[in-house]
Amino acid sequence: MNQWYCSVCHDILKGENKPGSCDTCQADDRMMIKLSDIPKTLEQVRDMARTKLKGICAAYPSCDGNFDKICQREAYGKPIGLGGAGQGRSFRANTEALAKIEFNMSVLGDHFEPDTSSSFLGIDLRFPVLSSSTAGAQNYNDALDETQFCTSILKGSKEAGTIGLRGDTWFYTLENHPSLNAMKACTGFGIPIFKPRSQDVLKQLIEKAEEYGCKAVGVDLDGCGSTIMARQGMPVFRKNVRDIEELVRFSSLPFIAKGIMMPEEAQKCVDAGVSVIAVSNHGGRVLDSTPGVATVLPLIRKKLGKSVTITADGGVRTGYDVLKMLALGADAVLLGRDIIRAAVGAGTLGVKLHLEHVHQTLIKAMFMTGTKNIKMADSRILFNQD
Repeated sequence: MNQWYCSVCHDILKGENKPGSCDTCQADDRMMIKLSDIPKTLEQVRDMARTKLKGICAAYPSCDGNFDKICQREAYGKPIGLGGAGQGRSFRANTEALAKIEFNMSVLGDHFEPDTSSSFLGIDLRFPVLSSSTAGAQNYNDALDETQFCTSILKGSKEAGTIGLRGDTWFYTLENHPSLNAMKACTGFGIPIFKPRSQDVLKQLIEKAEEYGCKAVGVDLDGCGSTIMARQGMPVFRKNVRDIEELVRFSSLPFIAKGIMMPEEAQKCVDAGVSVIAVSNHGGRVLDSTPGVATVLPLIRKKLGKSVTITADGGVRTGYDVLKMLALGADAVLLGRDIIRAAVGAGTLGVKLHLEHVHQTLIKAMFMTGTKNIKMADSRILFNQD
């Protein structure tokens, strides 16, 4: 008799053949792994993701949007997949901006064990790395069900000691919204980020998030560039300051404005009552030829001072990248494409393994730069060539 592992809820099922679904969480057979094949390393998770994402993503060691990568090489005339908009310049700018930043290596002083603990909107985290608000993974070779994808990210994030954000896309509806379905299944431990739909629709989505006990809500402002939403009869809109103020007042939850790349616009969002500014160019997926997030992040922090929480995403692949973003002004750092691959590869377990790997490299980076705790991560640990 074979034993099968549900990669969403970790249950063990028995049966000669792969079960059609999990008795506990109802995950389907795509999330079932033979017990003897459970991945124990992140590389095994990536191998599983490569198989499921064939033709879309090869889970390269270097995810940088270069033309030798399948997501950019085969993008012409096809859906964007995991690639970047246009020629991928914004995608590449994110990784290039981080690559240019160098650390001051510090090896003198008393021995210490880095403390990575932090707080985000009053939520205690083991380390300040969150799963970003991605969506649409079920369209990648039908690799997994969308709600199971969302649930895996929320569960894997929590098991790693942090929290997950969840996104929104064209086949998410008020009646069947996979991100909110997953939030409900996870008793609200997550943060939904909605596309900039009409104000009325956003209010209905926010009400559901409040009902399910979510920790915060937000709007993906740069999602106004999502052409697929409009094509599918779900229009998205640019939002003005009055719109944001209206949503902030409407919700009892902290509000996140995601997709900010200009200091002046960041300040306007803060003035509108936003709790978190998420500095992001949407992974380079909505506008070609933007600067990298790591380039504009310190400008936004300088503009805002310590008045508001700031997150950053874009090109972050390792704990070293995380520490760079923290030193440039972020309070927390978001991971997108890597978390997609981890969830597709091995569900909740894959997400947990990936986040734990990033946590370990963050600890190493902090130790070698003399950064004893997260609050000490500032520009002093970065090499200044001026």
